[in-house]
Amino acid sequence: MARKSLIARQAKRVALVTKYSEKRKELKAAHDYAALAKLPRDSSATRLHNRCNITGRARSYYRKFGVSRLVFRELALQGKIPGVIKSSW
Repeated sequence: MARKSLIARQAKRVALVTKYSEKRKELKAAHDYAALAKLPRDSSATRLHNRCNITGRARSYYRKFGVSRLVFRELALQGKIPGVIKSSW
């Protein structure tokens, strides 16, 4: 489980990105990079990082399912992800 502070920081970044997305788009279209540099750094979408929806883990994230590999394996073995079964050969 990720630290609560990291999950909270990510949520704050998501809020800033949504708040400033239109303004950033307008400034980029106008090529006003000086004003763009004065906006908060965390308002840039490139500072977001995908995190597991259940544990908050940042690494080994499966975008299709929205969870990390560890949670994915648990859910798949429990049969909670439709169409996913353990392979054997």
